[in-house]
Amino acid sequence: MTMPTDLGYCDLHCHLLYGLDDGAKTLEDSLEMARALVDLGFTTVAPSPHNRAEYADAATARARMAEVQAALDAAGVKLALELNAENFFMDEALLVNVGTERARLLGAGGYILVEAPYTSPVPALLEIIFRLALKGITALIAHPERCLEFERKGRAAEAVRAGARLQLDIGALTGRYGPGPKKLSRQFLADGLYSVGATDLHSPHSAREWVGKSLAELQSRAGAAAVTAMMATNPRQILVGGPLEMPSEGRV
Repeated sequence: MTMPTDLGYCDLHCHLLYGLDDGAKTLEDSLEMARALVDLGFTTVAPSPHNRAEYADAATARARMAEVQAALDAAGVKLALELNAENFFMDEALLVNVGTERARLLGAGGYILVEAPYTSPVPALLEIIFRLALKGITALIAHPERCLEFERKGRAAEAVRAGARLQLDIGALTGRYGPGPKKLSRQFLADGLYSVGATDLHSPHSAREWVGKSLAELQSRAGAAAVTAMMATNPRQILVGGPLEMPSEGRV
């Protein structure tokens, strides 16, 4: 597997901040996850704590990010953290909050990371994408290959045509989430529908092994240039609200 660009890989979906949601449990978990990612070539992570009522609020998440960044710096772990959150398509507050201080956007604020429910349809999907766009925000849809809505033939392509961008959970390529997501992720990749890849890392357990295997599978299927675009160039462009490289067809 080739090494990332000089700036390194950039992960826009990672539950690195401890004690906020179902991700890292302790500060040591956060540090071990960070070390694993750095060993694999990542230099930037935008931790994405779940933005739901049952989890920590935005102020707590910001404070925890500052704490973890300070701990990383003190430990000599070369990983830069950026603002992010994993929002929920079905949250009634999603559209209300965009354009206000309550919005939990990605990086500079031109994108918002959103997830669809795993087992329920989202009939208003295209309307939500359009209404976010009217407010100047592009929807970055997390792990569509794992969500019922995108099992519908052509639905992922519809979302992209409507202006959304799709984020591959790279573990799906190796079957980490079962045969259905594995099949869909490989098809969406071959169809050139993904703009970025991410780990959705929740724990340090076997992180080096499965993330490394997933990166290798991505390169095997899509090529080194696609790995650079999906794991380095485009994620960094999203952080600053810039234009993305157009997806290209992968190698089956």
